[in-house]
Amino acid sequence: MALTPVPLTPARIERFQRQIIVPEIGGAGQAALAGKRVAIVGLGGIGSPALQYLAAAGIGALTVIDDGDVELSNLQRQTIYAQRDISHGKAVSARRWLANFDAAIDVAVHDARIDAGNANTLLQGHDLVLDGTDNFATRLAVSDACVRGGVPLMSVAVGRFQGQVGAFAGHLEGQACYRCFVGDAFDTDDCDTCADDGMLGAMVGWAGTFGALQSIRVLLAGHATLGAPDWGRVFLMDGLKGDMRNFAIAKDPACKGCGTPG
Repeated sequence: MALTPVPLTPARIERFQRQIIVPEIGGAGQAALAGKRVAIVGLGGIGSPALQYLAAAGIGALTVIDDGDVELSNLQRQTIYAQRDISHGKAVSARRWLANFDAAIDVAVHDARIDAGNANTLLQGHDLVLDGTDNFATRLAVSDACVRGGVPLMSVAVGRFQGQVGAFAGHLEGQACYRCFVGDAFDTDDCDTCADDGMLGAMVGWAGTFGALQSIRVLLAGHATLGAPDWGRVFLMDGLKGDMRNFAIAKDPACKGCGTPG
């Protein structure tokens, strides 16, 4: 899945000039982003704004993965869709949005449900996976595939007024994976969704855009001075209080996703 970066032509430089002049990014960082391939799993309230800001940042290639169709109730928070997309597949609609936004982006579309059986194939070869899905079984399947494939994972989740954003690199020595964080008890599709609990669109947008920011930080590590990837650090966002705190996750030596067998 080698990617040929889109050249920084005068038109591309003009497009990204506000970002290039940021000292922590610069021309070298912009060129690096053009050579990155990111997979977004789940194109709902989290994946939609994350996709928009990753595309706007100049990511060279995006893989969009979602097996759902657009529904009227999605439009309250899933910002890449319009009324004309209702009843159409989310992944195909996302590709249409990307084509209208920046035709230079290399886009791969998968409208199958991701699970333990196909996650390895779908996610291998990416520089980062951003997971915005809504159940633990899928999240753990994605995490395990990222560990096996040596792919960093940005996990983003929202429950009413609480958001969680964390970068995991369980494939690296001493670094935790997402399974180290939540454990094995959640290998199930049974969990509450926003249809059950309700969701404020701006809250999920905050989590998705912060996930995009943290993803850019990971992708630019070694290419710019935006900061360390913050592996294993989970940021908790409180929409009611309007604040954020964070804590570190330690690697679990017995973790069946990233631990040492035996």
